Amino acid sequence: MVDDTGTGTGTANASAGWRGKLAGFALGLSIFSVAWFAIAAIGTKLGAWGWQFGLGVMTIQWGPMLILAAGVVAVIAVIVALIKAPRKKALMLALGAVLISGLALGRVAAFGGTAERLPPLHDIQTDWADPIQPSAALLADREATGALNAVEDAPVIPEGANARWPGLGGRLVSEVQEEAEFVPGEQKSPKAAPYPHLAPLIAPGSVEDGYAAALAAVEGKGWDVVLAAPEEGRIEATETSFWYGFKDDILIRVQPDEAGVRIDVRSVSRVGLSDLGVNSKRVRDLLDELEVRLNKAAPAAE
Repeated sequence: MVDDTGTGTGTANASAGWRGKLAGFALGLSIFSVAWFAIAAIGTKLGAWGWQFGLGVMTIQWGPMLILAAGVVAVIAVIVALIKAPRKKALMLALGAVLISGLALGRVAAFGGTAERLPPLHDIQTDWADPIQPSAALLADREATGALNAVEDAPVIPEGANARWPGLGGRLVSEVQEEAEFVPGEQKSPKAAPYPHLAPLIAPGSVEDGYAAALAAVEGKGWDVVLAAPEEGRIEATETSFWYGFKDDILIRVQPDEAGVRIDVRSVSRVGLSDLGVNSKRVRDLLDELEVRLNKAAPAAE
């Protein structure tokens, strides 16, 4: 068998000396740059450092620079590997480094694009005209974990948000949420309004049915129940994210309605300015699940 130098397979499988070591270093650096994000997230969740450092510094500031550096080294390794034979081993390692760095850079770019496209919201609910207020138990739990975001009747986006989201600082969260929601039949594309439309769920059944469905959904999702008060039609729960260990609170209110039962939901993050649409998606998914549960139970109740 003849390799790319014409001297046989032995040369083709050679390490290529320092060029092979450079390619191996590039591959290792690219893998480490990806693992860096997991290290930042897991360290934050385990309490090794605060979320401001884990997310703000390690992930947002240093992470992209590390991936970019790994990509540059990978490209250099490819060029060096092509200079002369033996090429095969060094080139394969270098191309692997380029592939990993390229995918990671694409992921970071997509994350940045999402952060820029979505408004700086971290408090979402179905009815701002009658906001759901947290119980004393939930407020105590939030304070114990160092929650920075207050739960207010009419929260306002901080003025400092104007640096990244011009024109949004100082505006009511309720107004910005409404503008960001995609309403089917009123808009041609959800791209202009990136959030799902939220409104109170009106479904068949009694308050007892609605409460039971809501509690079953919360427990099924594995959220930590902070308050379960069937006599008040109220449920409060907390979801902890897998990465970083961020905590978001979900408040559910069940009330009677002429058509059956009305369910309102509020979801609010304990820390951070923008939730990247997580709270809105959580509320929408919960409402959809409750609608299915109540509509399935309706025939049996009649």
